[in-house]
Amino acid sequence: MQSREKWRSSFGFVMAAAGSAVGLGNLWGFAYRSSQGGGLAFLLLYVLIVLLVCVPVLVGEMVLGRSTAASPFLAPSKAAGDSWKPLGWLFAIASCGILSFYAVIMGWTVDTFFHSLFVGLPSDISEAGAFFDRISTGKSVFIGQIISLLLTAFIVSAGVRGGIERLTRLCMPLLFGLLLLLAIWAAFLKGSWEGYSTFLLRWDASQLLEPGTIRNAFTQAFFSLSLGIGIMVAYSSYLDKNNKLPKEALGIVSFDTAVGLLAGMITFPIVISFGLTDVISESTVGALFIALPTGFANLGIFGRLIAGIFFGLAFIAAITSSISLLEVPVSSLMDQLNWERRKAVIVSTLIVFVIGIPSAISLDVLGNMDAIFNVLLILGGFLISILLGWVIPRKYDEDLALANSSYRVRKYLKFMLRWVSPPVIAIGLVISLTDLFQSWI
Repeated sequence: MQSREKWRSSFGFVMAAAGSAVGLGNLWGFAYRSSQGGGLAFLLLYVLIVLLVCVPVLVGEMVLGRSTAASPFLAPSKAAGDSWKPLGWLFAIASCGILSFYAVIMGWTVDTFFHSLFVGLPSDISEAGAFFDRISTGKSVFIGQIISLLLTAFIVSAGVRGGIERLTRLCMPLLFGLLLLLAIWAAFLKGSWEGYSTFLLRWDASQLLEPGTIRNAFTQAFFSLSLGIGIMVAYSSYLDKNNKLPKEALGIVSFDTAVGLLAGMITFPIVISFGLTDVISESTVGALFIALPTGFANLGIFGRLIAGIFFGLAFIAAITSSISLLEVPVSSLMDQLNWERRKAVIVSTLIVFVIGIPSAISLDVLGNMDAIFNVLLILGGFLISILLGWVIPRKYDEDLALANSSYRVRKYLKFMLRWVSPPVIAIGLVISLTDLFQSWI
């Protein structure tokens, strides 16, 4: 067996894990899901789900990876026996499936980036619709998809330290800093407060019980934190025993939530300032690829520069997520078949590309893939809470104790993982499945 790499530092691991969490799910999904009638109710549900449900599950995935020092495919069965092999398959299938359509959206992002700087932006909504039709159909979709996958493969093939950690240590602080500057700029746009109050801070208590809002909050929490698909298992398998997982989990969650809020603080003022309210709520792509380019175009040359910065940042955020998704099948092939990293990267990338062809051809297929795999994320989180909370709870406690986590923290996390996370996730899973089926019908 090949010797297992280790992260160079705790900061490198947190930046890599935060990079996995921070992606288009924040810059694109947060604004869209918040605008779908949830507003402050969505935000409240999201924060509660993250703190009460996702943090214990996140630490659980980290414990599973570190304690077994195995890939997501092998870690469940190594920890609890062959009966848990299906969870390893779920991790592998979900990560490949998500990356397959995620790479397509990344292609749209890089296409919009180049249009912003070198071609120009749509001047109104009708032109923006035609612009999106151009970047989401034809040869350009496959070109963008291939470029995104090749760049992802190149970084992952360089290894944990030389590729993943090196990129995220540089990009994540840069991403956050530039997003903060853009949010400050957006705050001074005409109608910025109306944008916040219309989409982000609007309170409607009935939304707390609305199935669609609940599903959106669960989807956003699990998708943006990369839970339930083995990413944190893979990354944590490269950790030393002395890393304090609860502290690092809070760092990941804080960074991820802050980026989502900053993205909303950029998007919503632009939407109100340039009269794009209807567009953002009409479709999952409306906020990012129709409303924002149209809004930026109203600012002339300066708007094109801002658009270039924003979509460049969006692509960087997407890359930090895509490398984590690819690492799941890559590490699994390396462990299971004892392959070299480069061979595992090539095979995994080819599989993902083939799976992604239907999403590149059809927006309907992409939307259905997104919906289906988001439900699988929640299922994966539920199974993790059962595995670490009920099947091997001692491993959870022992691993945290070895890293000198306090007794109170361990007791709280064990209680939440065992008694709170499973039933809450189960309810969210049932509501999400019901809402999904009703939307199809």
